Amino acid sequence: MSYAADFRKKAREALRGNWALAIGTGFIAALLGASSRGGSSSNHEWRESDQIFNIDLGSFLFPFFIGLVAFISIWFLITFFFGGAIELGYCRFNKNLINGRNPQFNDLFSKFDLFWKALGLRIVIAIFTFLWSLLFIIPGIIAAYSYSMAFYILEENPSMGILDAINQSKEMMRGNKWRLFCLEISFIGWFILCLFTFGIGILWLHPYINAAVAAFYLEVSGSETNFSY
Repeated sequence: MSYAADFRKKAREALRGNWALAIGTGFIAALLGASSRGGSSSNHEWRESDQIFNIDLGSFLFPFFIGLVAFISIWFLITFFFGGAIELGYCRFNKNLINGRNPQFNDLFSKFDLFWKALGLRIVIAIFTFLWSLLFIIPGIIAAYSYSMAFYILEENPSMGILDAINQSKEMMRGNKWRLFCLEISFIGWFILCLFTFGIGILWLHPYINAAVAAFYLEVSGSETNFSY
């Protein structure tokens, strides 16, 4: 049985000589809506002060604000609808990376034949996770880990149904949720270091985490390929 350090080692070995490709692919994947096991969400607050926001400043900023809202809305819709297919492609990229099977940037766009199924999987997972979260935060987190391998499973089994991929992920993660949690939490030191780079370090950390998670999937699924780097 492999541990967090083993998966991180496999990720580093796979990334050797492939950092530029992995960084570029990971950046575009995140930009187009593929979720990341190392991703985080943020809350934005809009504050208005009558002492600062006077009529002249408001007249200047209002068109900018409307344009910004429109841009964010369009980007959200694009990532929501296309992110599932991109995520399937990113799963393929990271599996190829770990297995040494010539990963390509085009892997990101290789699963658009499963567009509607990928979108459906993303929606169903979001609904299930939300419903479990209504009970309390912990059940929601446990559910998220239970469904975490569903996209990898669907990528390998394109004829599989959405609920079948989710159920197989739940079965696969039985007894392995804590291992994945430990793998992800082992990157906390790197996250802290990224703070000192004003977030630029995330460009390197993002592919590192996702490669390690791909190595984790390949082991727990029994799909691991021995490859000498």
